[in-house]
Amino acid sequence: MKLSASLPAWSVAAPALAWALLAASYFGLGQMLGVFFTLLLVIGLFAGVIAAVFHAEVVAHRVGEPYGTLVLAIAVTAIEVALIVSLMLAGGPETTGLARDTVFAAVMIILNGMVGLCLLAGGRKHGEQTFGLYGVSAALATLTAISVLTMVLPNYTTTTPGPVYSSSQLAFIAIVSLVLYGTFVLVQTVRHRDYFLPEAAADEETHAAPPSRKMAAMSAGLLIVCLVSVVLLAKSLSPTVEAAVAAAGAPKALVGIIIAAVVLLPESIAAYQAARANRLQTSLNLALGSALASIGLTIPAVAIVSLMTGWTLSLGIDIKSTVLLLLSIIVATLSLGTGRTTVMQGTVHLVIFAVYLFTTIVP
Repeated sequence: MKLSASLPAWSVAAPALAWALLAASYFGLGQMLGVFFTLLLVIGLFAGVIAAVFHAEVVAHRVGEPYGTLVLAIAVTAIEVALIVSLMLAGGPETTGLARDTVFAAVMIILNGMVGLCLLAGGRKHGEQTFGLYGVSAALATLTAISVLTMVLPNYTTTTPGPVYSSSQLAFIAIVSLVLYGTFVLVQTVRHRDYFLPEAAADEETHAAPPSRKMAAMSAGLLIVCLVSVVLLAKSLSPTVEAAVAAAGAPKALVGIIIAAVVLLPESIAAYQAARANRLQTSLNLALGSALASIGLTIPAVAIVSLMTGWTLSLGIDIKSTVLLLLSIIVATLSLGTGRTTVMQGTVHLVIFAVYLFTTIVP
């Protein structure tokens, strides 16, 4: 990413377009224009995504690694959590499985789709790529623990029947999730920051002068504006997506996958660009950090909502999903366990992701 002395006009115009479309939708313009307005919403959505990636890279270049990758992961996840909580509060007890479905979709998209695409793209261009093994191992260990404790263990506890935790168990698991994620962030940014630093590269981007403090502050603000617009536009488009999925006769779970994929687009594009630039460490920091933030922050947030409202929160995934989750974790541990990757590892992850998508449509 080449930076000029000021932000390009398109990076400011894109979020303005997205918010203008949201305002038009609020005032009922969508009902007048019909399908054409839906197309405009899609254009605004992708404009917001591209602008979010640009501003995230500006901030990341200013603060350096690994703080830069943490900025985008936490920003996207915080807004994702706000969206899930708002939908739960609006939908009532019928949405008690929404958090589980969204988090599981996010983990599968990141662990197989995002990681697989990055490894394949980087391997095709550079042959073999390397990364720091210690940081990735710490991320995978934390992700495995949180995933199993939040989405698998509820199926086997006996205090309450079904894929749910009792109130005391849910509160305890929420605290455990925060402790694990908080410890990981501490290790990543303070105690063992060197585990997550990319190797010194000789490309122009690495050695380019960082943006000014004023420019980075403007990009940070515009990043939040872009991410909020992306989530709200995705929410506005969700009824259209639901209608299209229903018309195609596909399971309703596909809607969650589509929405999760749209929300994760900024991180996915940033991770892909880093892998193509032979910065696989940065790419994996983004991918695995996003998965950890998604599950480590979402589960405690929805647990608080559940405990305050008295709703039963369904967290346990079914047998098919459990098999795919455990397979994904095992394969990720093996493929990222040597510190070197090729197109082979990327292909394996993408195949698992394809199986996940196919078995969601044809269960």
